[in-house]
Amino acid sequence: MSKKDYYETLGINRDASEEEIKKAYRKMAMKYHPDRNPDNPKAEEHFKEAKEAYETLSDGQKRAAYDQYGHAAFEAGGMGGGSPFGQGGGGQGFDFSDIFDGMFGGGQRGGQRSNVHRGADLRYNLEITLEQAARGTETQIRIPTMAECDTCHGSGAKAGTSASTCTTCGGHGQVRMQQGFFSVQQPCPRCHGAGKIIASPCKPCNGTGRIKQHKTLSVKIPPGVDNDDRIRLSGEGELGSNGGSPGDLYVVIQLKSHSVFQRDHNDLHCEMPISFTTAALGGDIEIPTLDGKAMIKIPAETQSGRIFRLRGKGIKGVRSASYGDLHCHVVVETPVNLTDRQKELLQELSDLNDKNSDHHNPRAKSWMDKVKAFFSE
Repeated sequence: MSKKDYYETLGINRDASEEEIKKAYRKMAMKYHPDRNPDNPKAEEHFKEAKEAYETLSDGQKRAAYDQYGHAAFEAGGMGGGSPFGQGGGGQGFDFSDIFDGMFGGGQRGGQRSNVHRGADLRYNLEITLEQAARGTETQIRIPTMAECDTCHGSGAKAGTSASTCTTCGGHGQVRMQQGFFSVQQPCPRCHGAGKIIASPCKPCNGTGRIKQHKTLSVKIPPGVDNDDRIRLSGEGELGSNGGSPGDLYVVIQLKSHSVFQRDHNDLHCEMPISFTTAALGGDIEIPTLDGKAMIKIPAETQSGRIFRLRGKGIKGVRSASYGDLHCHVVVETPVNLTDRQKELLQELSDLNDKNSDHHNPRAKSWMDKVKAFFSE
C-alpha cells in the first residue's frame, strides 16, 4: 500500500475532527468505489488508500500513534518491535454500510433496526367563510383514519395464535448484502422489514393489525386565519406501527369566495357601483363592512376607479397587531333601459357639454391631445 500521508489522502487538515474525517472518507469512497468506476483501474487503488487512511485516523489510539511515528507505527519492528495494535496493525475494521445508513433509513448499532415506526401525518382541507376566518370559529370534521384492530389488538395474528420471529433476518427486519467492498442493509425479503412472520393472519385487518375507521374531531379556528394557514392537531394522524407514536393532522384553511369582499392579507377590497348623477353631483352612500354598515361621502365630479379607504375596517391577522383597511373601488355605472325623456335630457346635456368640452371633460381633452401627438410623430 502507498506510504502517502493519510491526511493528504483524505484531503483534510491534521486537526480535523472525527466528523470531518468521516465526511472526507465518505466523499472519497463514493468517488473511487470500484463498482462506480469499472473502467478505471486506478480507482480501486485510490479506494483502498482512502479506506486505510480512514481506519487509522478514525481510531483515536491509532491516530495518536500515527501523528507521533507516522507509518512506522504500524510496521513490523517499528517503535521497538511490532505494531502497538497487534499483528499487522489491523486494529479496527470498518463497515462500509455506515456510509449508506442515511440512504437506507438509518439503523441501530449491531446492524439491528427498529421496526417501530411513527404514523404518517395527515392533511385535511377545511373550507370556511370570510366571516368565520375574521372572527374565528369552532367546527367539527370527520376524517378517515387507521386504528388498532379490535380483534387482534394490533398483533395482526389470528385469535389464539401469535407471530413468530423471522428466521431469515433473526427478527431484525434487515439483511446485509455484501458484494466485494460494498456492503449495505436492506429490508428482509421474507418478512418485508417486520421482523416477524404471521402464519395465521387476522381476518378483519388481513394481518396488518390496523383497520380503517372514521373519527370526528373538533377544530378551533383562531380569528384572522388566511388561505393555506395550517392548524396542527397533535397525535391525530395515522396510528404508528408496532407501538410507534401516531402522526399529526394538519387542517389547511381554504377561504370560500365572498359575494362582496376580496381579501388581500389583512385588507379587504370591494367594488362600489355609483350612479352617473351621484358621481357628477356627489352624495352619501351606504356600504357594508364585516362589522355592520358605514357611510361614505362621495364628492362631486368623482371619477370611476377612485378608491376610498376605511381605516381599520379590514381583518386582524393571526400574527398582526392591528386591523387592516377596507378599500372601496368606485365604479361609475352607465344608465341602461332609458326612457325617451331620459334620452332627451342626456342629449341636451351632451349638447351643452360639447360647447365647452375642454372645460367639462379635461381627461378626454388630455387623452385626445396625446393621440394627436402620437399620429403626428
